[in-house]
Amino acid sequence: MLVLLSLCVCVLLLGGDAQDRAALWRGNDRSGRCQYTFTVPSPAEASCPQTGGGPEVEGLKARLSLLEVLVARLSGGDTGGPQGAEAAARPGLQEALNRATGERNLLRGEKERLEQELEGLQRRVQEMRRETEILRARPCPPQTPMLPPALPDSGLTRPAGGCGELVSIGEPVTHRKADNIAGKYGVWMQDPEAVSPYGPEMVWRIDTIGSDVRQLFGYDDMEQLAKGFPSKVLMLPELVESTGATLYRGSLYYQRRRSRSLIRYDLASESTAARRDLPHAGFHGQFPYSWGGYTDIDLSVDERGLWAVYSTNKAKGAIVISQLDPFSLDVKKSWETNIRKNSVANTFMICGRLYAVASYTAPDTVVNYVYDTATSQGKSIAVPFRNKYRYNSMIDYNLAQRKLLAWDNFHMVSYDLRLGRQQPN
Repeated sequence: MLVLLSLCVCVLLLGGDAQDRAALWRGNDRSGRCQYTFTVPSPAEASCPQTGGGPEVEGLKARLSLLEVLVARLSGGDTGGPQGAEAAARPGLQEALNRATGERNLLRGEKERLEQELEGLQRRVQEMRRETEILRARPCPPQTPMLPPALPDSGLTRPAGGCGELVSIGEPVTHRKADNIAGKYGVWMQDPEAVSPYGPEMVWRIDTIGSDVRQLFGYDDMEQLAKGFPSKVLMLPELVESTGATLYRGSLYYQRRRSRSLIRYDLASESTAARRDLPHAGFHGQFPYSWGGYTDIDLSVDERGLWAVYSTNKAKGAIVISQLDPFSLDVKKSWETNIRKNSVANTFMICGRLYAVASYTAPDTVVNYVYDTATSQGKSIAVPFRNKYRYNSMIDYNLAQRKLLAWDNFHMVSYDLRLGRQQPN
């Protein structure tokens, strides 16, 4: 191939030199006779007037084109310049693109796998939530009311014996402190005559700070209350007013906010079982206890049943005691005392007797008044009582354990009691 290329170059160069000096042409004339023509360059004219170059120029162009083709074939098509460099770089770029595409496909596959795992976990969470709701909604097996066993630290047992007048109150025992400001005031209680689905050990509480007080927290027992682990949270249908609520025979009794309406809320069906206005009762700050807190109507339970402690305009602020029907909330009978409601810190009922506490802040105060509904007589007494945390906003009697339960400045405390001259209930 190299020899052929060299021969072609020589022929072109020799033909070029002869072209510059002279040219000999042979051909037939019009009559068919052979004719020789010899030409030399003109000394007067630089070029002929006609264009196109003639046959010799066309031949020269043809030979040059043939030469370029041969050179291109010998060099493998690489003519240099930017196009050649770009062609040389193309294989490396293509390899990098292929590698990046492969990595992208791998990442897409990993993303799809993780999304599938996430969807699976979300389905499991939803299934667990549904199972939890089903378990919560499932009623507990019927239980026969039984007396709670004694606890080592508090001795919460139902006492033997009948009713008697209050003789002494023990030192407060703290069971739990509320978690936030909503629990500065509140009410906590146990049902002395619990019915299914909740047993007598169940403890209930309501935090009463706030404009939307309607949550009722339930704890399986005193130990769970101390740990702060509620097993039940109920949303009450009406807002709660103050700390005067109580529990009795499977129902929560409380005063509806900004009204004299009393509500019986059935715990088993989680619905309102009865509603009744307490006739002529003051409400929302008309006749509260001395500490305030809209404590106009105070409900409580003892051996004689369900009670309401309040006042009316007719009584001119003196304490009125009414015994209520626990099913319909109708007033069965009322008593008017001679002690003003806003002069005492709190009251509680034991064996049909109303007891009044003198101060809600003094660390060492007394129960200074008792009114016996059996005799319609009241008198002054002096039974020591201790406000350990110096802001007592709720005191109620628990006849199942014969204890007082109180809410003292975020703290849920209880007091042992001793009664004298006991008579049959």
